[in-house]
Amino acid sequence: MSLQIGSLAPDFEAETTQGPIKFHDWVSDSWCVLFSHPKDFTPVCTTELGYMARIKPEFDKRNVKIIGLSVDPVDNHAKWAKDIEETQGVAPNYPMIGDTDLKVAKLYGMLPAGAGETSEGRTAVDNQTVRNVYVIAPDKSIKLIITYPMSTGRNFDEVLRVIDSLQLTASHQVATPVNWKAGEDVIIVPAVSDEDAKKKYPDGWSAPKPYLRIVPQPKG
Repeated sequence: MSLQIGSLAPDFEAETTQGPIKFHDWVSDSWCVLFSHPKDFTPVCTTELGYMARIKPEFDKRNVKIIGLSVDPVDNHAKWAKDIEETQGVAPNYPMIGDTDLKVAKLYGMLPAGAGETSEGRTAVDNQTVRNVYVIAPDKSIKLIITYPMSTGRNFDEVLRVIDSLQLTASHQVATPVNWKAGEDVIIVPAVSDEDAKKKYPDGWSAPKPYLRIVPQPKG
């Protein structure tokens, strides 16, 4: 299954460290970050899980739920959480999905259909493609997919930046330029005519080219 931006995030039922969930019901009317791991007790993922726990209040402020997935049993996740707290200073404060039958990893196209039906005996290298980040909107559509190698820790500050852009552009007919951060100038999208733009932005805009119309970030 090949998921793309705009695809419906597949629904599933799973056991997590915070009890069983039905994914779409759990997301409800929030945004969601689903991030996956090839195996418990791996070094790079240990740092990632700790950092996500530390910055969870930033996601909470944006109405974003966090959920992790690892191709191991939930009992292992609980043991791993102790190591994470010991080494990173904070334990995961969000649910972690146990994917012992590889169902979710295959459903999201992170493992091939022929990968088998059990995590038992599989190494992190066997599961190295289970290193994705998905940002999912309240309508359950996928808005962002990033795939990382096992050797490179993920940049969750960048994920927050993208969420700021997604939430802004969902409410206003604008796009955000390179390296944009919340509060900086934005771009009026081409679908908005100059006539309509004048109604939205009576103070005008900067236009180094007719197709590049730059305005202050809209409020609200």
